[in-house]
Amino acid sequence: MTTGAAHTGGGFNPPEPTDRGGPDYGRFIEAVRTLQDHARAADAPDEVITEAAALIEKVSALLAPYEADEWHSPSGRRMDLPNRGNIMSVPVDLHVTEDGRIGGTAQFRRYHLGRNGAVHGGVLGLLFDSLLGFTAAKLTKSAYQRTAHLGIDYRKIVPIGKQLQVDAGIDRIDGRKIFVSGRVLDDGVVLTEGDALFVRLKPGQP
Repeated sequence: MTTGAAHTGGGFNPPEPTDRGGPDYGRFIEAVRTLQDHARAADAPDEVITEAAALIEKVSALLAPYEADEWHSPSGRRMDLPNRGNIMSVPVDLHVTEDGRIGGTAQFRRYHLGRNGAVHGGVLGLLFDSLLGFTAAKLTKSAYQRTAHLGIDYRKIVPIGKQLQVDAGIDRIDGRKIFVSGRVLDDGVVLTEGDALFVRLKPGQP
């Protein structure tokens, strides 16, 4: 296991940028995402599954000696990569709009399938927590916050494999409380809406 310098932990520390993983770390993350898609979709002969399992086990054994804690792994700290190189996040491309909101795109993959071509509802929760958390942090310039509430209205089926639009903004701020809301759209049609409450943390609060 790789550890690097000891980290005190505690608090709510923003990720420290790194270039660990080198120029192929983005390729590595994309390869794992694609493997997840194939694993979800594959209806292969038994012998192919057997071979694939052996290969995946070999890759896991290759990586196992280099497991690091959350403070030292490049995942989530590669600021040069989409989603900071975090494989758990739904792939998004976000920016601050001219009217002071957050806009961008999101695309769910085969791995995120629930049933009948629709995104799993829990994955939408993951997207909204990330989208609305980014919105609260980016627009208030406050990195130290936690989710206190997250609500979702599932209005229409959200498809996988299609580039969708996302839109979010701050509704109001009440002391340490930041109220935000956002939407997932398909060519202007609202598919899902979410709202959240984030609370700014006090110094040292986990």
